[in-house]
Amino acid sequence: MKELIVASRNKGKVAEIKELLADLPFRVTSLLDYPHVPDIVEDGKTYRFNAVKKARETAIATGHMAMADDSGIEVKALGNGPGIYSARFAGEGASELARNNKLFALLKGVPFSKRQARYRCVIALVNARGEELGLVQGTCSGYVTTKNIGKNGFGFDPLFLIKRYNKTFGELPASLKAKISHRARALKKFRLLLSQVTAGNS
Repeated sequence: MKELIVASRNKGKVAEIKELLADLPFRVTSLLDYPHVPDIVEDGKTYRFNAVKKARETAIATGHMAMADDSGIEVKALGNGPGIYSARFAGEGASELARNNKLFALLKGVPFSKRQARYRCVIALVNARGEELGLVQGTCSGYVTTKNIGKNGFGFDPLFLIKRYNKTFGELPASLKAKISHRARALKKFRLLLSQVTAGNS
């Protein structure tokens, strides 16, 4: 069985991706299984640049096909920030709680009607030689709450409210998030990309 490496050490993200790709004919691993691969610096100005860079460096270091996503939360009141800097805008190594609290602080006094936000996910696929095979993306729209609500998910999930359900990703069951999230939507397209690439190489 061919191996597909998820170029991430984020346990929550890796678990989510593995679950959504579980039925594919690939052995899905991640950088958690390759501790010798150095951390990859995300220094690009776009989601695409960072996703391709992470996938390419992982593939070259391991000799296996790799995928990587770069995701972020884009808040309208902050000019679509923090965007690609979502994981780092509270400082390198900051906890999820610290990042969430900084976002709350930046939106202090902003009414709910002006707290529109969007999660964005861009996924790149590269072959074992590090050559880009394709790129897909997905988005999910919601609102930023004024406090963390719920314990499910990871990252900004406890503050990202889906108006249709009047619940945050932190409250929604994983089975529902797996259908409507930005990453789920991107992975649906990624599955098609992967099948096309596989068919083309068969």
